[in-house]
Amino acid sequence: MASIEKRGENSYRLTVSCGYDNNAKQILKRRTINLSNIKPIKQLEEAQKQFVLFENEIKKGMYVDNEKITFEGFVEKWLSDYANVNLQPKTLFEYKKLLTRINAALGHIKLIHLQPTHLTEFYNNLREDGIRKDGKPGGLSEKTILHHHRLISTILNTALQWGFILTNPALRVTAPKVKKQEARHYNVEETAYILELLDNEALKYKTMITLAIYGGMREGELTALTWNDIDFNNCVINIDKSLQHLPDKGTFIKSTKTENSRKISITKSVISLLREYKLWQNGVKTDLGNLWIDKNMIFTAENGDYIFPSTISKWFLKFIRKHNKAITNDISIPEDDKRNYMLHEVNFHGLRHTSATLLINQNTDISTVSKRLGHARTSTTMDIYSHALQKADQTASDKLDNLFNKKVQNKKQG
Repeated sequence: MASIEKRGENSYRLTVSCGYDNNAKQILKRRTINLSNIKPIKQLEEAQKQFVLFENEIKKGMYVDNEKITFEGFVEKWLSDYANVNLQPKTLFEYKKLLTRINAALGHIKLIHLQPTHLTEFYNNLREDGIRKDGKPGGLSEKTILHHHRLISTILNTALQWGFILTNPALRVTAPKVKKQEARHYNVEETAYILELLDNEALKYKTMITLAIYGGMREGELTALTWNDIDFNNCVINIDKSLQHLPDKGTFIKSTKTENSRKISITKSVISLLREYKLWQNGVKTDLGNLWIDKNMIFTAENGDYIFPSTISKWFLKFIRKHNKAITNDISIPEDDKRNYMLHEVNFHGLRHTSATLLINQNTDISTVSKRLGHARTSTTMDIYSHALQKADQTASDKLDNLFNKKVQNKKQG
């Protein structure tokens, strides 16, 4: 028995006979296909093509029974067969957090029945007040909703590649739009002010923030540095790993992707600061003796063990707020002048943006900036720092204008 049976407005059921079992019962393989993306007049023709493909799958032993599997059921298969094997621990951890909410809303739907309308309704629900787990008013940000959409699309694309579905419904949904914003950072004057303020802070944090500004490193890259990564003679830092923390794994070192591994030059003043800090750390090691856990890390917990990766981020926020509070309470500074001494709150990652933006504004070519940041493609750098590039371009234009205007003026005066 072989048939193509119309089951609904856009649905067809394909049935292929695979002979008989030991009890003389006919073995039938069925697949329901949704052809809503095909014009009605062409649907039967497409169903016939799909029937031939379905029949060939069975003959070649490639048949996948997708009639009963739900979206959540496929997610479990995707996690075990692909994600757990190929994804980095932190990426997998973040995906599983997103999937908790996704499966709660979409997990019960049969994979082959999942439609763009289901996804659109889910995204609209994420925008509703009360959906946030932190208790804050309003729905999720468009950026967070976009993360959900991209994960769903990735999973469904795998389902398409593995033959569970014929089309990816996420591709027929308008992705949440995120308004592009300039990466928050400090300008030259503010950065110089911060470096000056750091002279009054603990040497450990002064060194960390200074390195972040001059090196443009990510939080995990900075906290993963060992003393072997510093070439004191040539003023070069090797960046090839990252420090991470996950609830189920604790704090651990992860190698950086090959394309993101890099060596960056650093100034002699920063090298001098690192030498000073190393002498201080050696003194701490001597004082603790056998209590010191020697992992050769530059930045450590009090006993030499791995520092918690977010320690520096939390410290930097406290540093800004402490400074601003001191300015607010300083009666020697006129009220109208206080805003000139205040620092706007930029998170630690903003120091990476600060480093890149300052380099671009100093006419450093984008390829060099991209390599220092560890971006795999210069297009990534150009996309993130388009605002800074526009300003640099305007400066270049102004220089040309000044150059030719000056020549015209000189000619007139002559």
